Amino acid sequence: MSVSCGLECVLCVGCVRWAWKRLTYIGAYDSETWPPASPDDFEPVPRICQIIMAISDDLDNPKLMPATRGYTQIDGAGVHKRTTYDEVGTACPPYLVYVDRLRNEVVLAVRGLNLVRNADYKVLMDNKLGMQMFDGGYVHHGLLKAAQFILERETETLRELLRQQGPDCKLIFAGHSLGSGIAALMTVLVVNNRKAFGNIPRSHIRCYALAPARCMSLNLAVKYADVIYSIVLQDDFLPRTPTPLEYIFGSIFCLPCLLFLFCLRDTFKQDKKKFKDPRRLYAPGRMYHIVERKFCSCARYPPEVRTAIPVEGRFEHIVLSCSTTADHGIIWIERESALALELMKEKEKATTPPAEQKMERLQSFKEEHKNALHRAKTLDVPHAIDISEEETHEGASSSDTHSEATSSEPKSAGRTSWDELVDKLFTRDEDGKLIVNRDMVARDVVIE
Repeated sequence: MSVSCGLECVLCVGCVRWAWKRLTYIGAYDSETWPPASPDDFEPVPRICQIIMAISDDLDNPKLMPATRGYTQIDGAGVHKRTTYDEVGTACPPYLVYVDRLRNEVVLAVRGLNLVRNADYKVLMDNKLGMQMFDGGYVHHGLLKAAQFILERETETLRELLRQQGPDCKLIFAGHSLGSGIAALMTVLVVNNRKAFGNIPRSHIRCYALAPARCMSLNLAVKYADVIYSIVLQDDFLPRTPTPLEYIFGSIFCLPCLLFLFCLRDTFKQDKKKFKDPRRLYAPGRMYHIVERKFCSCARYPPEVRTAIPVEGRFEHIVLSCSTTADHGIIWIERESALALELMKEKEKATTPPAEQKMERLQSFKEEHKNALHRAKTLDVPHAIDISEEETHEGASSSDTHSEATSSEPKSAGRTSWDELVDKLFTRDEDGKLIVNRDMVARDVVIE
């Protein structure tokens, strides 16, 4: 009897300890060791939020933005193209092409999930873990198809706008929620076929994934951290939930129960097993975490922004919070990112000349990216790329781009087939399974 009572007490104490740790875990713990972000790096985020919101809002009579603020950071004259649900059908959410002549940027933004539109769920449902192998890793099949669809429609438009804006123009992809995964995979496709966009340098391509969906395996998330920036607000559930997206949004109305069950399941799953699973999807790229709440507090404090390229602890803990869904909203992300940027600018004290400071930050970003690649290789992350391979790849790409730019006989810029690009980046074995074509990912893939 005494032994049985002892076991019951141990079990009870263990359960209470687990419940205490899970219920008191807050989103701020995920990034507590990360360094603060700089205002120069974070400056585009509030503007990108407004561009995404403008996809489904009227710039002259805004409904999503407060009347006192409005769309102050974007110009209605810069909207080159805005699609509707009737135009895109069931292939993808609506998107917008925006030309920022002041900052010399061409932006393609994709809106987030529409909970009342069945077509958006079809994009999410078109997936099966391990179904799509791409560029040495795994990606969400439905989101990749949506990315291909948009690029098939808009490659010529983007190429012409980049030509009009000049060689220093930057190409920006952006998206929220469902759209963030599509934008991230469009970025991966374009980086692998930059010659289709006039030999645009890799450094001129950027993606901002707001409330990012888990859309690519860990090796790809780290590999493209120099071009994809993910922005997460405090306790947002989507970047933290490893379950397939179709299950999340299919159960959106009982989401708290679903999150609790996955939290319980992941408690007993070792980190090593997570790393060894090549089909496990993650939020892409470099992470920016907006932190605004503290332990045992529902009030919002002045937000701060932290950034890193994590390999371990990449938002692996589900936060049991009443704000998990509210922090996913684009309106809250825009508001808190704008406030955080203002505070960052106020606190910034220039100790070195701005140009020198910016150059140092750029070098630290490159070094941090190399360290993350090395860390992924050290942890034996499946298909993790070696640093020497990445440097060789980049060197070959630069030389190829230079030779194309200096050639006296320009090549025809024919219509790019993004389905063909995807086929070139992976092959199928005798059983029909997808296998990465390493000969093709070792260099830029050009489709004439």
